[in-house]
Amino acid sequence: MLRPFRGVWPQIDQSAYVSEFAYVIGDVEVHANASIWPGAVIRADMGKIVIGENTCIQDNSTVHADRDCQIGPNSAVGHNVLCHADTVGSFVLIGSGSTVNGGTIGDYCIIGSGAVILEGAEIPSYSMVTGVPGKIQGKIRERHIQLIRGVVEDYIEKARIYRSDASA
Repeated sequence: MLRPFRGVWPQIDQSAYVSEFAYVIGDVEVHANASIWPGAVIRADMGKIVIGENTCIQDNSTVHADRDCQIGPNSAVGHNVLCHADTVGSFVLIGSGSTVNGGTIGDYCIIGSGAVILEGAEIPSYSMVTGVPGKIQGKIRERHIQLIRGVVEDYIEKARIYRSDASA
């Protein structure tokens, strides 16, 4: 469902996929080939939220922020994630069940499933973060980058199929 907030409607690129069971409200931009899956909530009532090109927001995840929020291109926000980040970079994988309570995540990062990123955290690019609270465990490697790319490509293809089936 798309809804305005204070007269501002979400802007959805025509190549993006938004499930009819997602809730997207207010000053939200969803860029090309991005996907928003069932149960996801993207609520821009306190600042603008930008979902970058090719990025997926998976089932039952919430994206909300106390100010503007940017999720970069080619990233994946896993199932049941609570994302209150200020900035999520490009080629980031936020694992299922994670909580991001504000702060910044650099490019090419993996936030492990169930991790909790505390408010104000600054996660440098190429970091692997796990735990509660989340701690940097080291740098990601090429195999991790290929994992992120694979997830993104898989969701681009899934979204293409869902859009095609909906128009049949």
